[in-house]
Amino acid sequence: MAKTKSKTKAKVKPAEPSKTKSHSRAKRALTKHAAGTAELQYIPWHNIPLEELNPLLQRQFVVGQEIMVARVLLKKGCVVPEHSHHNEQLTYILDGALKFWIDGKEIVVRSGEVLCIPSHMPHKAEALEDTVDLDIFNPPRADWINKTDQYLRDTK
Repeated sequence: MAKTKSKTKAKVKPAEPSKTKSHSRAKRALTKHAAGTAELQYIPWHNIPLEELNPLLQRQFVVGQEIMVARVLLKKGCVVPEHSHHNEQLTYILDGALKFWIDGKEIVVRSGEVLCIPSHMPHKAEALEDTVDLDIFNPPRADWINKTDQYLRDTK
């Protein structure tokens, strides 16, 4: 069987540093679920402005059609209050350590480790040291995109 080369080239849309365009793309991603409407995205983290939620917590995120990845920076002592959401969550610690209170247990997740949190499961976290983590959500977090995540803003 001979291999054929496709002459169709994927269009790569570079990231734009503008918050407005980034967040409007994220909002469109929440409403567009028809097959074939997704765009290929190439987005270096340094092109995404850091959003400061409180003095100890910053984040950046990228939204796809059905998935979202967030780079979350937590200073030592930062507490993410107990909350739950319908989104399934994977947390991968790149650097540092987070202590979670979840399902009646205390779990410390360190650099190189992953925690999978099922949807609707209440959880709380505290940064035991300065921490960088990647949070992956399915579906994307509408409250983060729409900035209605008050539980993260105004906390220590």
